[in-house]
Parts: sequence; C-alpha cells; structure tokens
Amino acid sequence: MLDTLNTMITNMLGPAGPLMVVAGLALLLILATVPMLLRQKPDPMDKLAKSGRDRIDAETKAILRDTRRNAKLNKYAQYLEPKSAEELGEVRLRLLQAGYRTRDAVRIYYLSQMVLGIGLLALGTLYFFMFKNGADATMQQKLLYIVGPGAVGYLAPKYWITKRVEERKKQIEEGFPDALDMMLVCVEAGQSLDQSIVRVARELRASYPALADEFEIISHEMKAGKDKATVLNDMGDRCGVQDVSSFVTVLNQASSFGTSIADALRIYASEMRDKRVMRAEEKANKLPTKMTLTTMMLTVPPLLIILVGPSVVSITQLGNMAIK
Repeated sequence: MLDTLNTMITNMLGPAGPLMVVAGLALLLILATVPMLLRQKPDPMDKLAKSGRDRIDAETKAILRDTRRNAKLNKYAQYLEPKSAEELGEVRLRLLQAGYRTRDAVRIYYLSQMVLGIGLLALGTLYFFMFKNGADATMQQKLLYIVGPGAVGYLAPKYWITKRVEERKKQIEEGFPDALDMMLVCVEAGQSLDQSIVRVARELRASYPALADEFEIISHEMKAGKDKATVLNDMGDRCGVQDVSSFVTVLNQASSFGTSIADALRIYASEMRDKRVMRAEEKANKLPTKMTLTTMMLTVPPLLIILVGPSVVSITQLGNMAIK
C-alpha cells in the first residue's frame, strides 16, 4: 500500500513528490498546533503546584513572564524565553557582554533565531522547488537547499552575538590601561573613587565607548545605593575580561583590608602597562611568520616570470624557426 501511494505521488508531483507531501503535512501540523497552544488556559492545579515552589523559582518565573514588558512579545513569551533559570542567566550574561542591556533583549534574541530560521527555511524550500527541482536531485542536494538556509538563519544571531562579545572584549582590553592611569591621576588629585569613575567614563567615551559604558553603569549603581563590592563584581562578569576581574579583586581587597586605593591602583596600572607592551611585542613577533606565506605568494611568481619569461620566449621562437 505504501509503495502504491509512493508511486502515485511520484507520478503526480515528480521525484520530489514524497518530500513535498511530508513537508506539507508537517507545515499543516505546525499551523494547527500553534493556535491550540496559544488558546489553552492554565490549569488550576498547575497554579497550586507553582505556588508551592521556593522563592528563587518564583522570582525566576516572574522575570520570565513579566507582563510589564513588550506586549507584542508577551503574547509569544513561551516560545521566546528559556525554560530554566540557568539558561536564562547564561543567555542574559552573554547579551550583556555583547552590549545588549534592554529588558527585552533575551526575547528579541530568541525571536530573531525563530524568524530567521523559519523564514530562510521557507525561502530555501521555495527556491529548491522553483529552480532546482529535478529527477537527478539527490537527498544531499535537497538537504543543502532546504535545511541549509534554515540552519544558517538559526545560527546567525548566535554568531553575531559571539562576534560582538569578542569585539567588546578587545576594546576593553585595549582601553583598560589608559582608564587605570586616568583613574590613578584622579584619585591622587584628591577625588574619591566614585568621582574618578564618573570622570573616567566621561573622558573615555570618544575612544573606548564599551569601557565607558561599563564605568557609567558602575557610577549609576553606586548612586542608587548598591553595595560597591557587588557593583564591581557585576562589572567583572559583564566585561568577561581577566584584567577587569583582577582589577575588581584588587579594589575589593583594598577596601576590605583598609589599604590605600591609590597605591593599589598605581601598582596595578603599572602591571597593565607592562602587559600591554608584552601584547604588542607578541603581535610584532607573530607578524613575520604571518607574512611569510603572503610574501612567497606575491613575490615568487612575479620573480619567476621576470627571470624565466624571456628564456621561455626565446626557446619558443627558436623552436618555431627550427620547424620552418
């Protein structure tokens, strides 16, 4: 029976007929399931079970289902948010390190993955059936043209976030020694640590905006009354840079043991300057190795043409004369 049905579909729709039927049935099932999930009402027993959970789970669910957020995204919240506190924390930290701090950043991230994945999957399917559908199409080609664009669309937001995180980390590493020197000057001039952070954030805005944003967040949180150690630790987590984490540890230790912040900044700023020089020397030492292959590719062929070219032309002319 299945063979007869497969033969009938192939005769009607061509070699890709079974794949078209399966894709159509899957699309119909998805379209039929989504309205049912959107219209389903919460079970009262589920509400009682949720009310008996501990406070951390309750706060996590409140954050994930905050109705004060974007009303359009709240409608599809269950599809646009992680299902656990650990996943939520990882995604939120990753977006913070990339510079996205809006309250709907997690939802927009998941929405972009869903929209790009489904959209490119539909475009790939349409392109395949309109231009590439044929009797000689293999399963590998079908997967390449149909599933490939969907996978690219799903992974594109993750790749973008990864690149943004790398760029911000690089910018913070490059500007952090200058920020420490400026902060040391401000502290030695008589300003407090809070005032020096505000001044550093304002002066670094033109050169290193990512680092200036982090210092500005610190100043706002300190003005709001948040504990200084917690604020500094949060900065270390947001930056994701080892130098910043070490700087946070130095300031917390200086504050805990009552030592001079200026002395701690002076020593650490000197270490950061030395570290920046070492990184520059490391890049300079890697440069000849990286240029070797490029030099060979761009220098050797023209040199061979200049040296061997006249001999080849002369030999060819002599050969033609000998033939005549």
